[in-house]
Amino acid sequence: MKDTQWYSISNIAEIDSPALVLYEERIKENIRLAVELSGNVSLLRPHVKTNKIAEVCRLMLEAGITKFKCATIAEAEMLAQVQAPDVMLAYQPIGPKAQRLIALINTYPATHFSCLIDNREVAIDLSALAAANQLTIDVYIDLNVGMNRTGIVPGDEAFALYQQALVLRAINPLGLHAYDGQIKEVNPVLRQQQSDEAFAKVQALAGKIRLRLGITPIIVAGGSPTFPTHVHRAGVECSPGTFVFWDRSYVLQMPELPFEYAALVVTRVISIIDQQTICTDLGHKSVAAESPFPRVYFLNAPEATPVGQSEEHMVLKVPDAARFKIGDVLYGAPIHICPTVALYERALIIKDHQRVDEWKVVARDRKITI
Repeated sequence: MKDTQWYSISNIAEIDSPALVLYEERIKENIRLAVELSGNVSLLRPHVKTNKIAEVCRLMLEAGITKFKCATIAEAEMLAQVQAPDVMLAYQPIGPKAQRLIALINTYPATHFSCLIDNREVAIDLSALAAANQLTIDVYIDLNVGMNRTGIVPGDEAFALYQQALVLRAINPLGLHAYDGQIKEVNPVLRQQQSDEAFAKVQALAGKIRLRLGITPIIVAGGSPTFPTHVHRAGVECSPGTFVFWDRSYVLQMPELPFEYAALVVTRVISIIDQQTICTDLGHKSVAAESPFPRVYFLNAPEATPVGQSEEHMVLKVPDAARFKIGDVLYGAPIHICPTVALYERALIIKDHQRVDEWKVVARDRKITI
């Protein structure tokens, strides 16, 4: 199955499968588009949980991006190691994680770190820990705007938490964080409406803080799906993540967005089972398996439908297995790229149809040094 499309790799015979491959020029273009869509690079705070790769973060820095969001201490340390100026840990640090945040702040003084809180007890504990280490930690109130995962519902309790954080000795509330990942509407008009409805409570809370406390809180909002719904909001920092690589789910959910695939998985046909069934080496360990089938869409075999998967195998139904032979290479766009990236120790870098380098997926580990 010879293929000369944009994704084809001329030295593919040198690449063992399965493999994660990144197309550097497409990554750069996706970053450029995100900066352009933001209208103001100072209001762009990308989430690095998708890429977990220092070299990708350097490309963002080179594009003028200075603010970042992350989910783990390892991701935060990766950003500090590439000298990112401003890093938000979009997580409430509990137990040892709070101690590790203190260690990050002390180890990387050139990077400004902040984190989330959503309750009084954590605010008190974090303030006490920071005070014991002669530090002040900037925090954002994490708001639940419908995701129902973490956060406090915007309203009186959230306002009270903001007030409490203001009087605690060693934390400093900077603003509000609102992740609306529950919004997945395909129709962009309806998506905007749903985003506006969820964000209205955030705006009301911010207005109350301004009126009652004389403070204008920073607002960090959204992910990739609602990135285009938040960019027109004055002063709001947007935090898309998947845009940098894109994936099949977002191609289907948000066809109006200009981002393109920049990360694929490479797999090979390893067995012909019968006239309509083949098997590849793309198992659970090679592509995110948390979603229902198909889990991956093959660019050079769109008719191939995943029907079974185990740790090292993926079984595909095809119209005619005679079109395939053992060793054929398939290029797949994962349905969900973020957890797929985390399955790989390294990514292979493709330029001009050639594998030219490899980048370590350094923040797939839970710990780098801290």
